[in-house]
Amino acid sequence: MASESRVWAMTTTLPTEQDARSIAESVVGECLAAGAEIVEQDSVFWHLGKVGAGPEWRLTFRVAAAGRDRLAERIAELHPWSRPEISATPVPWTIEKYAQWVESHTVSQEYHRDDG
Repeated sequence: MASESRVWAMTTTLPTEQDARSIAESVVGECLAAGAEIVEQDSVFWHLGKVGAGPEWRLTFRVAAAGRDRLAERIAELHPWSRPEISATPVPWTIEKYAQWVESHTVSQEYHRDDG
């Protein structure tokens, strides 16, 4: 079941690489996400009453289940759009050491010097 997943992938899109990098650095630095991936993509979307298209930057975070809501709130605070897409998908399986790493970096809120 999705509610039992320990690790989640949370995604949003942004208008520029700089916006994506800024949010990624902020939330990872605040220990709200264990890591982030930034990928450029071409998008087609409905905006201001018509179809639009153009580049966007997809930002995907890894977060423990317990930190998911807090991360979503912080992304919304930092996001330049008033109605950003923020969604999360459970990771159905991962190795135990990775799950522990994500949880230790996003739930305990401790400063971690050992990234092993």
